Amino acid sequence: MPNYDYHCAANGRTLEVKHRMSESIATWGELCALAGVATEHTPVDSPVAKVLSATFVAAGGQTANKASAPAPSGHRHSAMCQH
Repeated sequence: MPNYDYHCAANGRTLEVKHRMSESIATWGELCALAGVATEHTPVDSPVAKVLSATFVAAGGQTANKASAPAPSGHRHSAMCQH
């Protein structure tokens, strides 16, 4: 099962949980129950949003996050490049 990050605007917290792709999490209460943490002072019906993250997947399902070969200038392109 994949990991997902969800953000709650009501409290500014982001939690990582693992669940099936077919499942959806809509509220802070659902998220906390799945993560096994207390809701604390945040209302359980506060909405949460899935945070999109960049994951690079190569053929064969392996994560490919290694820098490429250096360009003629010597610069190595990587996931952190801003150009």
